[in-house]
Amino acid sequence: MRRKIPSIDALIAFEAAARHLSFTRTSEELSLTQSAVGRQVASLEEYLGTPLFNRHKRRISLTEAGEIYAKRVRENLERLERDTLAAMAHRNAGGILELAVIPTFATRWLIPRLPEFYAQHEDIVVNLTTRAAPFLFKDTPFDAAIHFGDPVWPGSVTKYLFGEEITAVCSPRLLAGRKKLAPRDVAGFTLLHQSARPDAWRQWLAQAAAHDVDSMKGQRYELFSMLVEAAKAGLGIALVPRFLVAHELQTRELVRPFELSLPSDKGYYLVYPERKQNSPLLRTFEHWLLTAAQSYVETERRSD
Repeated sequence: MRRKIPSIDALIAFEAAARHLSFTRTSEELSLTQSAVGRQVASLEEYLGTPLFNRHKRRISLTEAGEIYAKRVRENLERLERDTLAAMAHRNAGGILELAVIPTFATRWLIPRLPEFYAQHEDIVVNLTTRAAPFLFKDTPFDAAIHFGDPVWPGSVTKYLFGEEITAVCSPRLLAGRKKLAPRDVAGFTLLHQSARPDAWRQWLAQAAAHDVDSMKGQRYELFSMLVEAAKAGLGIALVPRFLVAHELQTRELVRPFELSLPSDKGYYLVYPERKQNSPLLRTFEHWLLTAAQSYVETERRSD
């Protein structure tokens, strides 16, 4: 059956015109004449049977239908471009794995270890896209995801990587020469929070029996990477997963002002749809990732 899809040239011209709201600027971007841009847009409107722009003498604006269609066309053109570039760049590769990852986990733990993977599997490409919340695989291009939380993901296989220990860290400048603080001393400092873990300080203070300290004061940051940078800048004391700041603790850019840590009952998991559990490409990555995770856990155990 022939697909009901308009000309790709018309879609490209429309998307650019919707961005610029100017046929003149669109013609400059696409190296076309202004009249050619106008004809492409007009042909698309005729194909759809609805106007996409309001024309007001020398200016244009999107109709309601045009606004909705422009957003969808832009998303699909960007997706098509990504897929095309991936195919062009890796047409001789052994395979491409699309992986959804938690942002700071990816930058702080996974990416530094990927050279080991590529040394063993130079013909495989792993593309990373950040996704923090669970999703339905059938609605995405992802083959697998790395997820923090519980091993509950309907219709999927979950493989445990390792757990998490939350620890308080700060710049050594903040301690003014002191090596350690008592838990109640936290009341005299700014608390730094990660937005998705709003109860972390409350749980830590409860474990420390410091019930009269305001656990909600201080600044909030969306990503743990932001939290780490805020702590390094001396903005306060942050609660972060210990493995995310291993380098900073080793170099003493950050220190642990308290011995007390907060073990989490959740963990990091590799997750993929059941229909992909026999994929050779995914099984190769899974084997490497589980081995890397086990090696990390054993190294941490020895260091403790």
